[in-house]
Amino acid sequence: MTNDEIFMKKAIRKAKKAASLGEVPVGCVIVRNGRVIASGYNKRETKQNALLHAEITAISAACKKAGAWRLWDCEMYVTLEPCPMCAGAIINSRIRRVVFGAFDPKAGALGSVVNLNDYPFNHKCEIVSGVLGGECSELLSGFFRSLRKQGV
Repeated sequence: MTNDEIFMKKAIRKAKKAASLGEVPVGCVIVRNGRVIASGYNKRETKQNALLHAEITAISAACKKAGAWRLWDCEMYVTLEPCPMCAGAIINSRIRRVVFGAFDPKAGALGSVVNLNDYPFNHKCEIVSGVLGGECSELLSGFFRSLRKQGV
């Protein structure tokens, strides 16, 4: 198992935590020097706050842990391709590398719908896509399949 797969498995555990709370199963971990320094999962429904995506909560926790807003020496592992809001936060926090699992053909902003990394912002991060993508996609598909069965 590669390091990317090891850390993606940790993000998947966070996504499963989100699902257990009725949240869309997206999980995220931020790694510095080979160690997880922060993590997050979706909390939009639980907290009724549109900003509480997995990536935003993880970035916030990482900044607190690092004592700085620049996370230039960090990597992010997230189960779903970041949306425009999260991709913007990634760029602004200077995260060095982003590894994501499933592509998001409806809202993905690191390659699917748009790639904010292609714009002339002051920072570009390395992007690795599709790591454990099947497992990440199935988490999401299963979650929404379950909701449809419940009539939600």
